[in-house]
Amino acid sequence: MFDKTEIRSGVTVYTRPTDQFKTISLAIKFTAPLTEESAAVRTVLANVLEDSTAQHPSRTELRQALEELYGAVFYTDTGKRGDEHIVTVYAESVNDEFLRNSEGPVFERLLALVKESLFEPNFVDGQFSETIVEREKQSVADRIRSVYNDKTRYANKRMLELIRPGEPASQSANGTEQAVLAVTGESLKAAFEDMLANDRIDIYLLGDTDTEELAERTAGLFPFQDRSKERTEPGTTAAQTERSQPLHIREQQDMKQGKLNIAYSTPVTFQHPDYPKMQMMNGVLGGFAHSKLFVNVREKESLAYYCSSSYASQYGLLYVMSGIDAEQEEKTAGLIDEQIEAMRRGDISDLEMRQTLALLSNSIRSAFDSAKGQIEIFDQYKELDENFRADHLIGKWEQVTKEDVQQMASGLTKEITYLLSGREAMDDE
Repeated sequence: MFDKTEIRSGVTVYTRPTDQFKTISLAIKFTAPLTEESAAVRTVLANVLEDSTAQHPSRTELRQALEELYGAVFYTDTGKRGDEHIVTVYAESVNDEFLRNSEGPVFERLLALVKESLFEPNFVDGQFSETIVEREKQSVADRIRSVYNDKTRYANKRMLELIRPGEPASQSANGTEQAVLAVTGESLKAAFEDMLANDRIDIYLLGDTDTEELAERTAGLFPFQDRSKERTEPGTTAAQTERSQPLHIREQQDMKQGKLNIAYSTPVTFQHPDYPKMQMMNGVLGGFAHSKLFVNVREKESLAYYCSSSYASQYGLLYVMSGIDAEQEEKTAGLIDEQIEAMRRGDISDLEMRQTLALLSNSIRSAFDSAKGQIEIFDQYKELDENFRADHLIGKWEQVTKEDVQQMASGLTKEITYLLSGREAMDDE
């Protein structure tokens, strides 16, 4: 799908020529070990780099420069995968072939802006602008605090903190509010220099152009140096937690709808050969509107406002998430257990298998409808297959049998039943 060229030790360029889009896209991914402190400072750094550059020292000036490039896109983002933290710089512009009377190659001018953000940042007296740093610290802190107001996200976050305390599975890609507010100009500059010098770097170029020539120009434009192999090897996920009995924890907040979340561990992680089987199992259980949880818990019994499952393959965890009336906790949890037990007995219909296969296939095909989607999918799956194509994965799903799904369900181990509810509901018990 993408051609690979290592231009420095730990710095790789991936190119894909395609006439599918009228744009040319660039993504630069900086990957380093995940900790709460590093996630915090790197997320603030990403925001600061997106704000301005030395030659465009205000947000307004940088946005104006992008507008002059026919509305080119430039932004940064952060995320996590396994025990790694990823800072992404993304840029996209219209292909010059579709422009008339432009003042020079648009994408090359956009590349120059990206280079400015990384190698000519908006420094004041050798440091990032204090005003910008403080503003972006507050922005990231507000984003972290917003999770508390979104009770669905908060319940899942809290559940993970209870079963995987201090581990990557429960750590946010934004870090903690405390760690964000502790960021200083000195720590931000140190993180910036460390990222440029030591992170594993993957550069993606995609569009209807001579991507090989563009890759050579890009390699010459960004003066990244060799980096040590210890830092650039892909990370590993945390080991499974041994637990004699599943936890059952209830917590209260001022809220109306109860959040019932249940987590199960599985030995099948992203790198495991049975990974496609677990994807199918999750789809049958609760990944889609035809799945057992949606049909039986929400539709037939009307016990939940929503009920679905999600497979976190990097951590070997499967979550069931539901919104309920708190007094229905026991009945709802019991019915969720029944759906998994049914799968362990092999109670899986041909229709459920066909619908799951169709929806999984459609989801990955639809991701290929955008340049960013193609980059993100390949960036994830290249760890399994550097010649990854969507039809390769679809072919593996097609081979999954009901007996395989039954086996995957049998390998689930319940770790926790977690209920977050309003105080009145708990007081009524």
